[in-house]
Amino acid sequence: MKTSITTSATRAPDRSRHWHEAIASAYFPLDLRFRDADRFSGDLTTWQFGDVSISRLTSDALQYHRLPHHFRAAREEEFLVTVPAKAEVFFSQCGKDIKCPPGGFFLERSSEPYQFSHAEPADMWVLKVEADALAGRMRAPDRFCTLQFEANNGAGGLFTDMLHLLPARFDGMTQEARVTVGRQLVDLLVLAIKADDRVLTSGNSTVRGAHLARIEAYMRANLQDFRLDPERIARACGISTRYLHELFRDTGQTVRSWIRDQRLMACREALEDPGNFQTAAEIAYRWGFGDQTQFSRVFKAEFGMPPGEFREKVRAGQRDGAGPVLS
Repeated sequence: MKTSITTSATRAPDRSRHWHEAIASAYFPLDLRFRDADRFSGDLTTWQFGDVSISRLTSDALQYHRLPHHFRAAREEEFLVTVPAKAEVFFSQCGKDIKCPPGGFFLERSSEPYQFSHAEPADMWVLKVEADALAGRMRAPDRFCTLQFEANNGAGGLFTDMLHLLPARFDGMTQEARVTVGRQLVDLLVLAIKADDRVLTSGNSTVRGAHLARIEAYMRANLQDFRLDPERIARACGISTRYLHELFRDTGQTVRSWIRDQRLMACREALEDPGNFQTAAEIAYRWGFGDQTQFSRVFKAEFGMPPGEFREKVRAGQRDGAGPVLS
């Protein structure tokens, strides 16, 4: 699905309301403060790639405020990844401020108040992704809000290159291809974030953070192994089982619950994939669930419906071209 919104055909007295509605539809509700509401000019185009969206936003100077009343009724947390192409952007959240010029990108959480502004006409690209999709690929992604990342080189350059390229290819893609490349874009985003040295040292200490990052990488690489358990993980990573459990206490999860959640996210992605023709039981087995009854029970507890019903509801939304229609 592709949508385009512009103020050029909107009467001057209606422009601020029109832009409020456009922003809420593309991202989520925000309070907007205009320098000159009647003369404001803005264009917004959004492309949907499965569960993620890419948008390009050009507009005159503006302030955006995310306030507590905006997210009290929100059903799920989302992240916005903003990549300025023109003009410096100011962002403030959780008591931390950054100024991000073109050549960088940063993350914003939907579940915390923030201020976002640019004093000059701006051109920016924005990726919207569910928090679960990031959390399934990296621990506590909210740690990295208000950090500025490199958008021109390395993995960050690949991420932004793909961000710019995909909209031009959108019309020639099948729905299946859009879902797939949307996931690949999130994978590139995670690579770009993890490539930053600050990510490794953002835990309680450099040593503990390094251990935890190495452990999580090993666990993700071996999720399909039925034998994956704390003893095997500790042995493979050269630490004691006791120390492994101590490290995970810092994250608020147990080792086993982390493994279960990662496997559930992998199964969910496989069930959402229109190109995956495995049965739900085969998917569960592939990702380390040996008991189909237990898998169905924990999947329903996590996502609100059994695996088969989840797949049918997602596929129905994909056939309609609107993406997932889950409640």
